[in-house]
Amino acid sequence: MDKTVRLKDLKIELDRREEGRLSPWACLSRNALRKTDEEMIHEGHRQNFSLDADRILHSLAYSRYIDKTQVFYLIKNDHITHRVLHVQLVSKVARTIGRLLALNEDLIEAIALGHDLGHAPFGHDGERFLSELCQARGLGNFFHNIQGVRFLEHIERKGRGWNLTLQVLDGILCHNGEIHSRLLSPKRGKNFEDLHREMESQERDPTMDIPPMTLEGCVVRMADTISYVGRDIEDAIRLGLITRKDIPEPCRQVLGDTNGKIVYSLVEDLVSCSLGKDHVSFSEEVSQALVRLKAFNHERIYMNERVKKQTPKIKLMFQLLFEKYLGDLETGNRDSDIYKGFLAGMSSEYQEQNNKAAVVRDFVAGMTDEYFLAQCHKHLIPQRTPAGFPAMTMI
Repeated sequence: MDKTVRLKDLKIELDRREEGRLSPWACLSRNALRKTDEEMIHEGHRQNFSLDADRILHSLAYSRYIDKTQVFYLIKNDHITHRVLHVQLVSKVARTIGRLLALNEDLIEAIALGHDLGHAPFGHDGERFLSELCQARGLGNFFHNIQGVRFLEHIERKGRGWNLTLQVLDGILCHNGEIHSRLLSPKRGKNFEDLHREMESQERDPTMDIPPMTLEGCVVRMADTISYVGRDIEDAIRLGLITRKDIPEPCRQVLGDTNGKIVYSLVEDLVSCSLGKDHVSFSEEVSQALVRLKAFNHERIYMNERVKKQTPKIKLMFQLLFEKYLGDLETGNRDSDIYKGFLAGMSSEYQEQNNKAAVVRDFVAGMTDEYFLAQCHKHLIPQRTPAGFPAMTMI
């Protein structure tokens, strides 16, 4: 028998087995929805959501995770969490929860790996600065979850996108771990039109909360919070911003005082409260402790004056770089890095469907922290007199 046929039969068998081993509320791989049908997917050996995880791993946006800030930027410390580690932690925590709840781990992994692809340089501060610039130019609010979908659908592969499943794109759009939910239920039955409608609605209304369409997406959203809340505390302690004794006593009693204990407590409680149910939830006691711990993090870590010293400078750099690239597009400066490093080879569809400000948004959003700083150094800092130019004399 032909090897390709055997592998295809194996995939069919794996799809069939999911019906018996997964929860009745899990999303089966055979129910994946793609905007464009691909023959190679039908003939290949990988199940749908496993293929999506591979495509995300091989995306350029995923490669840039390595130098994207999580919380603390412009700090030289090799043990501070960067975006790439956070994403791996979310994937691990979410897959653990998914295994215990008998959900589709391939779908969970794909959503988790892709959930932060749209983050601008310098974390949530950079996201806020870029959002202000976008609003001023009629683009609506900038959100990293929307940008992540935009990258994967319309920007990656020079505008062709990766043709990912609706379930994965929806999970990325709806992953918002900053919004606290004690109980989260999936909103099933969405289609691609719903996805794009929700993106447009959130750009207009920043307070809009969009529930995922799958229970796997709900798990990733909960795992996002579980993965960062204790880890940010450990990073802050390492940097001398807080001490372990500063953690509120009620939080320590319920959740613990180390990242390991906090993660274990939250996962154990979430799984215990969610077994055999069409939703995921924390107990009331744990939920209240988590709300209090997140408030502590916000006040003592995220808004700490020692962390924010460079923030006004970063904001100014965002403004100046945005205006510089916009000017380059308006004047047709083909030597600009926005042409050479972003638009070169980009599909005509992308260039026709996005105005100049939107192109600048996408270029800046994709930058790593180091590339952003290098661009600032190149374009915003005066250069020394070039060789061969007459030197100044005193007489």
